[in-house]
Amino acid sequence: MLLFALTAWQVAAHGPLRTLDERLGRAVAGSAFPRPLAGFLADLGNATVAVPVLAVAVLVWFLRFGRSTARPWLPPLAAALAMAAVPALVVPLKTWIARPGPPPMAAVHEGFFPSGHAATAAVAYGAAVLLLFRGSRWVVAMYALLNAAVGAGLVRCGYHWPLDVVGAWCLSGVVLWALALSCRTRARPCPSP
Repeated sequence: MLLFALTAWQVAAHGPLRTLDERLGRAVAGSAFPRPLAGFLADLGNATVAVPVLAVAVLVWFLRFGRSTARPWLPPLAAALAMAAVPALVVPLKTWIARPGPPPMAAVHEGFFPSGHAATAAVAYGAAVLLLFRGSRWVVAMYALLNAAVGAGLVRCGYHWPLDVVGAWCLSGVVLWALALSCRTRARPCPSP
């Protein structure tokens, strides 16, 4: 949460970190990384992709653990509430901070910090990992790599600045921590992060 507060403060106050962030964002957007691949990776943060992945994870959770848990509805409900927390947190913050987007998006609107796409990907895929995989390091590493790829795609396509993505990850970490805590204390099959 401290890292989120630092990034939000630097973005809102036009601090030196924001200047570096925008310089880095322009460099990444102008890089040789293939734009079609970056677009595909950025699209993995769309709710139309990430939320169905979480829905499938919930269904699989019920099939695998639903009969062996006293309250089988708690972990899936907690995962759904975590996903619902994303727009509830991100939208007011975007409105409050009103950060302009990178050059390709600057004319669209203000309100790019934190990235909703990065937060959606982090929470949806993270909740799926928490529901289905009991602390598997390999799966957690793949999850981290996937979210890094989504963030890189968002910055390369010029949809967000790097700090927009970092801010979203910070918020998502808090949401996923709460989900993991809820699963740990209320139902056995939900693993710790």
